[in-house]
Amino acid sequence: MPLFMDVHDGIPDEADAEAVAEAHRADLRIQEKYNTRFINYWLDAEARKIFCLVDAPDAETAHTVHREAHGLVADEMYQVEQG
Repeated sequence: MPLFMDVHDGIPDEADAEAVAEAHRADLRIQEKYNTRFINYWLDAEARKIFCLVDAPDAETAHTVHREAHGLVADEMYQVEQG
């Protein structure tokens, strides 16, 4: 299955580390429904960005999980290969 890195830009100031962790847990709760696996995430609090690494059938499926889990759809999505 393809691997994707998504980028959420300009996240709100109130989205602290705990809020981001809860959004990730929301993804994990429904990922199986979409044959998707959210592997990890990173928060750059200073730049107000979140990065998510996800194993998904396609980019749209990864977006669907985010949309259904918490509504925070990525601004950018890149298909990547682990090196």
